[in-house]
Amino acid sequence: MSFKFKKKLPVPKEIKELYPVSSALAAQKKELDQQIIDVITGKSDKFLAIIGPCSADNEASVCEYIERLVKVQEKIKDKVIIVPRIYTNKPRTTGEGYKGMLHQPDPEKAPDLLQGIIAIRKLHMHALETYGMPIADEMLYPENYWYLADILSYVAIGARSVEDQQHRLVTSGFDVPAGMKNPTSGDFSVMLNSVVAAQAAHNFIYRGWDVNTEGNPYAHTILRGSTNKYGRSRPNYHYEDLMKLLDMYGERSLKFPAAIVDANHANSDKQFKEQIRIVKEVLHSRSLSNDIRNLVKGVMIESYLVEGNQKIGCQPHVYGQSITDPCLGWEDSENLLYEIAERC
Repeated sequence: MSFKFKKKLPVPKEIKELYPVSSALAAQKKELDQQIIDVITGKSDKFLAIIGPCSADNEASVCEYIERLVKVQEKIKDKVIIVPRIYTNKPRTTGEGYKGMLHQPDPEKAPDLLQGIIAIRKLHMHALETYGMPIADEMLYPENYWYLADILSYVAIGARSVEDQQHRLVTSGFDVPAGMKNPTSGDFSVMLNSVVAAQAAHNFIYRGWDVNTEGNPYAHTILRGSTNKYGRSRPNYHYEDLMKLLDMYGERSLKFPAAIVDANHANSDKQFKEQIRIVKEVLHSRSLSNDIRNLVKGVMIESYLVEGNQKIGCQPHVYGQSITDPCLGWEDSENLLYEIAERC
């Protein structure tokens, strides 16, 4: 057989029983969920800043980063809701390289999925309980979502996952906002079809169960740029792109048209400093058109304590620097958050 079954992993219910969320923490999460829901539905005119490392590779540095965000959030809370990115699953284009804390709690040691499941649950719980901010992660593996379903307030569906039937159907069972990225091809129709699917009710097989879902009205789009047939990046955050997306939303019967602009990835061609300029352009587009202002609910920014990135195992290791894609450093990130608040 080509599969070697190493060990049976605990089901989500067993992990939750070992590391339970208290009733007080559950109530706090529900309040945080509602804040983001109110932005997506238009009930609140606050702006979302979904910001953090490309991948959450180290609990200590991730928590130090979030602790700094808390201080900024207090100063801009009337205008901006900061949602820390704690991305514990890392998609890899070729399947090679570091796949995130879920796979390797210690990036320099061998993969250990059981310890990885425990590590990411403990990290998310610690961040929520200690800092009281809504937490975002990416759903790379639909069957693993339930390990964190009682902790996350925002979920992103990646460009390589958004066309997958199982991702779309599982998203229809979320009770929190879910951002569906445009595929790497950049096709807006594919992205919007994923939102249609996620907002609808479904019946399907999930973790060995016959399940029904009611649909997720808070599913929305994320613009992350695209890659053409020659592998070159093409942005899709410009004014004309946003207006086209708005027109295409109007052609479909969707609840709460909403979009987030991912300032990195193909939009920046992974030139991390470009995120600053891109966010400013998006804010300018919102200032020019009330329609765009109502459509664009926030931005995604890749940011960490130290700018740039490093290779796994490099010496000396730089604490708080990305081991995957390059990120903005703290000073630039802090200044950008303040500017977002001023211009919202």
